[in-house]
Amino acid sequence: MDKIYCMSHYLAFRYIADESKNFFPQLSHRNFTPNFTHDLIASVDELDSYIAKQMQGLDPSTTGVMLSGGIDSAVVASYLPKGAKAFTMRCIASPTSIDETKQAALYAKSYGLEHIIVPIRWEDVLVRLDSIFSFDGVPCHSIEPLIDICLSAAKSMGVRTMCLGESFDLVFGGMDKLLAKDWGFDEFVERYTFLDPKRVLKEYVDTKEVFEPYRQGEKIDFLRFIDEIFAIESSTSYWRMFEKNSMRYLDPCQKVKVAQPLDLQKIRNGSPKYMVRELFARRYKDLAIPDKIPMPREVEFWLRDYVPSRDEFVDGAHIGLSGDQKWQLFCLEQFLDMHDPRF
Repeated sequence: MDKIYCMSHYLAFRYIADESKNFFPQLSHRNFTPNFTHDLIASVDELDSYIAKQMQGLDPSTTGVMLSGGIDSAVVASYLPKGAKAFTMRCIASPTSIDETKQAALYAKSYGLEHIIVPIRWEDVLVRLDSIFSFDGVPCHSIEPLIDICLSAAKSMGVRTMCLGESFDLVFGGMDKLLAKDWGFDEFVERYTFLDPKRVLKEYVDTKEVFEPYRQGEKIDFLRFIDEIFAIESSTSYWRMFEKNSMRYLDPCQKVKVAQPLDLQKIRNGSPKYMVRELFARRYKDLAIPDKIPMPREVEFWLRDYVPSRDEFVDGAHIGLSGDQKWQLFCLEQFLDMHDPRF
């Protein structure tokens, strides 16, 4: 048990890398750990053939795809058999909430997929937190309730295999903000840390130790950090919810690496995921490449009036935080209330 360590690392990284550290004695947690050999892809033609091979033989009656308005899931969807189900999440929040359903509908129509919109309301998120906390053993990433809701809906419709393009950003250079420059060590620590624990906790541990193995003097090997630390954090959120729902996870590029180092200059000049962008243009000849939008979670609106109240937090801990940072604090508070009630 190391509650202070776990609180600090969850706030900073959205997951706890050390599986031996737990909030409370009765809890345990696991992270996704890749244990496969990577397949090297050197061209768009090879990528096209590779995805087609991974997606062949799927039964449309039991197969779905998590389809957003972006290019990654659109590419995956284009290899599905006609009649498969495409699920697009729609957060019901403010009048200006992001709505990807219209763009996703264009993708679904292009390949004869049954398009299903999954509405997500704040009360839907709240009601799932206890079961997610119990399954994970730690507070969750803000996308986990959304994935849980989507997979639950798909499962009720007979879907047993859910396809997605979760790995594309990591593999093909989609993390353009993290790849935007050759970072100094301290500035990368500040840029990557989601919520600095010393800003909101009365007791905390220094989380800089996670970055130290990647230090190169005053610089940092940010590419290796992204491949190792970010990859586990990102994949763990999906992996847990697929396990919770007993759903087969099919990301056709999960085991892929590009054969040559990423062209950082091309990415920095405005062409992130240049191989995927070219493949999208081939698969959707009549559609323009859309702007990138993170999975909409609407936490900015949902948590606009949130004020933390547990003793572990400093007074005014919520002040000046972004919606995603407020989620970190809110989710931690909900988790602590479940396992360490105040009353």
